[in-house]
Amino acid sequence: MKAQRLWNERHLRDDKSPRTIYALTFSPNGERLVCAAGARVLVYEATKGALVANLQAHRDEVYALSYSKDGRFFASAGKDKQVICWSSVTLDGKLRYNHPDSLQAVEFNPQTGQLASCSCTDLALVQVEASGLSRHKVPSRVLTCSWTSDGQYLALGHQNGLISIRNKVGDEKVKIERPGNSPVWSLSWHPTRDHIVAGDWGQRISFYALNGSSAGRERKLDYDPTCVSYFLNGEYMLVGGCNRKASVHAKDGTMLTTITEQPAWVWCCKQQPGTHNLAVGCQDGSISLFGLQFATVHSLYKDRYAHRESMTDVIVQHLPTDQKTRIRCKELVKRLSVYRNRLAIQLPSSILVYELKGDMNEIQYKLKDRVNLQSDCNLLVVCAEHIILCYERRLQSYDISKGQKVREWAVDSFIRYIKVIGGPAGAEGLLCGLRSGEVVKIYLDNPFVISVMKMKNAIRCLDINANHTKVAVVDESNLLQVYNLSDNKLLFQEPGAASVSWNTQNEDMLCYSGNGVLLIKTANFPPHQQKLQGYVVGFSGSKVFCLQGASISSVDVPQSASLYQFLEKKMYKEAYGVACLGVTTNDWRALAGEALEGLDFTTARKAYVRVRDLKFLELLTDIEERQKRGENNNDVFLGDIYAYQGRFAEASHQYEMAGEVDKAVEMYTDLRMFDKAKDVVKRNGKKSVLNRVQRQEAEWFKTIDDPRAACDMYVAVGEYKNAINIMARQNWIDQLVQLVRQLPAEKADELRLAAKVFMEAEDQAWESAIEVYRKLDDVEAQVKTYIAVQHWDTVLEICEDHPEMKEKIYLPYANWLAEHNRFEEAQRAFRQAGRDKEAVRVLCQLIDNAISETRFGDAGYYNLLLAVQHRDTAGEEDTTEDERQQLLDRFLACRRNAELYYVYDKIYSYMKEPVTKHTQQTLLNMCRFMLLESDRLPRGILKGIIFYTMAKQCRDLGGFRAACFCYEQLQRCVLPREYQKIVERDSFTIRARGMHDKQDLTPLCFRCSTSTPLLHNLGRKCPTCQQPLVYDFTTFDLLPLVEFVLEAGISDEEALRLIQTEPPRKKEATDVGGRDFDGIERLTIMPAEDHGTVKDKFSARMAAYEADGMDFQFIVADREMLRSFDPREVLIRRWKAPRSWQYYKDVVKEHNVTLCQYCNEFFSMDEYCVNVLEKQCCPYCRHTVNVDEPVPITRY
Repeated sequence: MKAQRLWNERHLRDDKSPRTIYALTFSPNGERLVCAAGARVLVYEATKGALVANLQAHRDEVYALSYSKDGRFFASAGKDKQVICWSSVTLDGKLRYNHPDSLQAVEFNPQTGQLASCSCTDLALVQVEASGLSRHKVPSRVLTCSWTSDGQYLALGHQNGLISIRNKVGDEKVKIERPGNSPVWSLSWHPTRDHIVAGDWGQRISFYALNGSSAGRERKLDYDPTCVSYFLNGEYMLVGGCNRKASVHAKDGTMLTTITEQPAWVWCCKQQPGTHNLAVGCQDGSISLFGLQFATVHSLYKDRYAHRESMTDVIVQHLPTDQKTRIRCKELVKRLSVYRNRLAIQLPSSILVYELKGDMNEIQYKLKDRVNLQSDCNLLVVCAEHIILCYERRLQSYDISKGQKVREWAVDSFIRYIKVIGGPAGAEGLLCGLRSGEVVKIYLDNPFVISVMKMKNAIRCLDINANHTKVAVVDESNLLQVYNLSDNKLLFQEPGAASVSWNTQNEDMLCYSGNGVLLIKTANFPPHQQKLQGYVVGFSGSKVFCLQGASISSVDVPQSASLYQFLEKKMYKEAYGVACLGVTTNDWRALAGEALEGLDFTTARKAYVRVRDLKFLELLTDIEERQKRGENNNDVFLGDIYAYQGRFAEASHQYEMAGEVDKAVEMYTDLRMFDKAKDVVKRNGKKSVLNRVQRQEAEWFKTIDDPRAACDMYVAVGEYKNAINIMARQNWIDQLVQLVRQLPAEKADELRLAAKVFMEAEDQAWESAIEVYRKLDDVEAQVKTYIAVQHWDTVLEICEDHPEMKEKIYLPYANWLAEHNRFEEAQRAFRQAGRDKEAVRVLCQLIDNAISETRFGDAGYYNLLLAVQHRDTAGEEDTTEDERQQLLDRFLACRRNAELYYVYDKIYSYMKEPVTKHTQQTLLNMCRFMLLESDRLPRGILKGIIFYTMAKQCRDLGGFRAACFCYEQLQRCVLPREYQKIVERDSFTIRARGMHDKQDLTPLCFRCSTSTPLLHNLGRKCPTCQQPLVYDFTTFDLLPLVEFVLEAGISDEEALRLIQTEPPRKKEATDVGGRDFDGIERLTIMPAEDHGTVKDKFSARMAAYEADGMDFQFIVADREMLRSFDPREVLIRRWKAPRSWQYYKDVVKEHNVTLCQYCNEFFSMDEYCVNVLEKQCCPYCRHTVNVDEPVPITRY
């Protein structure tokens, strides 16, 4: 750092005694400087030092000055106890007020413009343009004050050593009591942080935070400071005092340098805003303005750059990656030097040598050695084991580890530039440029100075290339000269250069700069240039390191020009060296192509590896392998190269020159350039090759936009598969049909491919596929085709002729039926396919789904289908006896579940829907039917719904006893809240109705003629005679049917024949003819009255149960009884084997009962007919019934 005095003026009184400069301040824009000289206030033009005004309003010494932040006012105060605010425009006083004692400090608030003035006894806060003044007592005389940058707090420095921090209204917030009670003569807040520096006359500088805590280490001085202030945005501090010096300190208080030394005390020191200029006021009346120049302390080695920052820190930067590390020295850094893994830093009293922690790719340093040496050298250089200090004409070498001087060299002139040129550790070489123009070389292990060359002018800078064969020198006249070191021959010179640097990675390339231009020169080629501001200090690869002011930047420079200069001269190896420095991908490709054509395969391979061009790398590998096999025809090689580069005409010419006509033909056919291939054949008389070319042309047609021609070509050459594929892509079904009809059956692969195309076609060409399979006599393929298009009738006809394909046909057929809800047919199809388990699994899944979705009617229907499945399986011949019994048990269970789900669906619908078509009596019968089996209800059926429904119907119909029972059961069930209240209410009110059921509600057993209770625990049997009860499956009333069994030895066929035999007439009967509702004429035989005859045999057997009181047994019918039965009174459930038939006698002849022949359930004729007319099917098993056919009362 250097200080240059810009102007100076001294003020004396009339008696020649000095007017002490106690204070000075700059306007915010830096144009004016206001000084307190004795009792006068002087206003200067700051830069030139011209006096603008001499203001004489004070009667005694002026001690303090301050400028407002907006620049409109400045204030002055002093020994005469008054404060005057001046207009900076008119220089007139705008405000004047007094204090009871003399004033030492005034300061404008930087935000509000409020003025703080401090005296021995009080603090005053004033707004210049507003009325009102507030005063605050102070405990001791205030010597200095300072506002924070945000204007919120004011710090006061007292004579008793106290620091008081107050808010902007004057209230004290923090009191800092300091040891020693030394007067605090100067305070200054940091411009960006809430830290304050205090200078006291205990010869200390202290740092405090806003809360009063210490903010840094206290610094001892050897003098009393009179002024302390920050400058350059807080990076440094200015300190003046009784030592008669103005000094620069680091922001932590470290002493850096002295700006000026005056003959008297320095009372004030301020920075001119926006500049590096400083104004200094002294006790001898002198006012001086100094301009500071911050010297750049830096060093560069290849791509590692070190420079000084904040005077005490060193920043090391790795330029390619922009990684940085900071080394805090806490002292003034005077010199720097970087070499390989070494970094030397010169401090005022020592030299620190650092070493990289890892390899050269690292950026972190560790301290290796300290050389205790105070030196004021010109230049500093570090090597592996030594540091070299330059003292104008002398060089001294010091051992780093020992700290001792090893050797000294003397030269004839001032040393201007030193360059370390490398070498072994401890014997490195130095290249030095002297003011006399001489270039000398020094080796650290040699005491002699070697003269290299002599220039006319003083040397400014120099550099040596990577292999130490050439040196470039720039002299004071800005002339660049390049010499060959072997014979000192001048190779090149260029005027207008300010700096020069060789490329560290290419010994024939250098760059130099000057006049805002960067020039790059390679070998003996002309230089190319680009704009660049600054000085070149390094050149590595394709990066130029440029110094601009105190910062260095990395500039990428293109190497394309140098590359193409070498390529023009066919210097491929040198061009490759330039390309390695950094060129574009296109430049690499150009180098590779040129080297390949020049048959420099080694360089070409390296270049193609860089661009990762596998195609050309394969070509190079092929050429090298052929060379190893002894092939050395360069014309063929060039032909291959031209072909890969797309220069086909040139490639063909090379092949023909080498006699390789086949290669030219192969190239053109591969390129589908068949006309040119034919030309080559004709030109060289190779007609034998023509057929091969034509075949390849046919293959090419499939990839062009003429598929018809390609197809015709394939058919012509007999490649039918390719022709079929083209037809398939173009959807030419008609043409494909014609081709298929022309092909013989021996072309099976082609025909099957065509059939596949027919099946995939969009316009339903499956019939053509059938035609193909018939030609091939492939029945299985025909079946698959019919199945795919769901032509099941045809498939089943084929199955009749080919029973061995039964499983392959019926299994997909069954799946299709199941998907279309034709489950009964699907079951039969699964059976035909031999897949009973699949049939059962499908039905079980349907049952689960129906229950989960509360479709209980469907659940009953699926259970019925499952029962039929088990029954049919049990009837198969290969079923064992145990398996048959298990299947019959499952049949009964599934049939029982089907009945329960069927009935529950009606009850559930009644609960969920507001309207029902069933009468109350029917609902009551349904509930009774369910509750008689309540101990074995299947999954999904809720007893609560059944009990609730029955209770409601019993209550309305007079079955109070049954209703009470149902309500009792409901109270044990978990019901919704709204139903709980209804049940509790109805349960209470039903008890008032009595505990009996109406007589007409209790059903009558038609065997024992006794009434049965509505509810009991014996199931669907008469509790008296144990006779199973038979229900009408529409109204669920009891039917007048009594089941009987056949006497042993009577088969079902014989029983049927006996029943159908006309019974003998014992009495005359009346024939009554009539026509039923369905239009069928029937004859009813009404026996004559015979009160005196004995009852028929069947009735006698029924009466015998009451008389004997025996245990329940079915009535056994012998042949005589069967013969006596009227066929119209007998109903038979004709179960399929292995289950036996069931026989029932209608004991009430007037009751018309019918039996569904599919589900074997009984129905009242009237109700059954209504359901059939409504739904065209059986209400229970859903089997379709033709409504046009009469429904007989019986079928026997």
